[in-house]
Amino acid sequence: MDKLQPLREQIDSLDQQILALLNQRARVAEQVGHVKAETNAPVFRPEREAQVLRKVADLNPGPLKGADVQAIFREVMSACRALEKRVTVAYLGPPGTFSEQAVYQQFGHSVEGMPCVSIDEVFRATEAGSADFGVVPIENSSEGVISRTLDLLLQTSLTISGELAIPVHHNLLTTSGSMQGVTRICAHSQALAQCQAWLNQNFPHIDRLAVSSNAQAAQMAGQDPSLAAIASDIAAQTYELQVVEAHIQDDPHNRTRFAVIGRLQTESSSMDQTSLVLSVPNKAGAVVKLLAPLAKHEVSMTRFESRPARMGTWEYYFYIDIEGHADDGKVSAALKELQENAAFFKVLGSYPLGL
Repeated sequence: MDKLQPLREQIDSLDQQILALLNQRARVAEQVGHVKAETNAPVFRPEREAQVLRKVADLNPGPLKGADVQAIFREVMSACRALEKRVTVAYLGPPGTFSEQAVYQQFGHSVEGMPCVSIDEVFRATEAGSADFGVVPIENSSEGVISRTLDLLLQTSLTISGELAIPVHHNLLTTSGSMQGVTRICAHSQALAQCQAWLNQNFPHIDRLAVSSNAQAAQMAGQDPSLAAIASDIAAQTYELQVVEAHIQDDPHNRTRFAVIGRLQTESSSMDQTSLVLSVPNKAGAVVKLLAPLAKHEVSMTRFESRPARMGTWEYYFYIDIEGHADDGKVSAALKELQENAAFFKVLGSYPLGL
């Protein structure tokens, strides 16, 4: 105790300094808010926050890890942002989903979460202005794209203003922590697919029920001991469930990528990505010809997905991610030529690369 006491006093002194600096930062943030209000500028600037988070990671001397420092600063920025306005973010609910986890990872906890019953409702709430932003799953590393999200991005007037990826760890949950008396296992269809091999090996004879989200499955299991749920640690805590088996996903590196949607047009953060939707007539060589401007202007394509155009003519929409912001010189020139060659052209958004 004699050795600990001076160290604790040193920590207490440092905590006072940190507290004073946090409040000093908050007062400056309030001044920023007044300036933004005069010019009607948006409260949330994802490109600015991305720059801050990258900078603190680069400047971090340790021993704290860069990701931990970024998590701390994200919450600081979130709390300061809330002094200007508490941002409302729609997500696929109920509480306890990976979508909710993505909201807090992107915006920090000083936001108002709006759980929605479907991905469609997330888009509707954001389009109607009930939410400032929405967070929607866009693809999973083991199961591929979320088709409904891609279809809605094609139709919406909203744009993508951010992206992030989170690790997806699935747990088998019940009220008792055992499978005794359990007759059905509930989860989102994607989660059931991601755990299929494990379920086939361990519980092949128990029926499986697909529901709208893993959190709904956890909610149902919390009310019915005959049900087991596949869901996250957060869902287990939210609905007072016990873990039968942790991390049952077939792919230990399973991740889901999310997009932030809204009406905000982001500026360049110096490390950005642009998402597009294109289509071409069903002719030999049409796709190669369409994409030629990317190679011509040395713009890298990082993602290419196709979706049926549903017009009965075997035509497709192509969802493409490219490196850079739409306002960057090379990217801007490539986009201009792409638009001239495409039968359909839409920029879904330019936004900072996920950290």
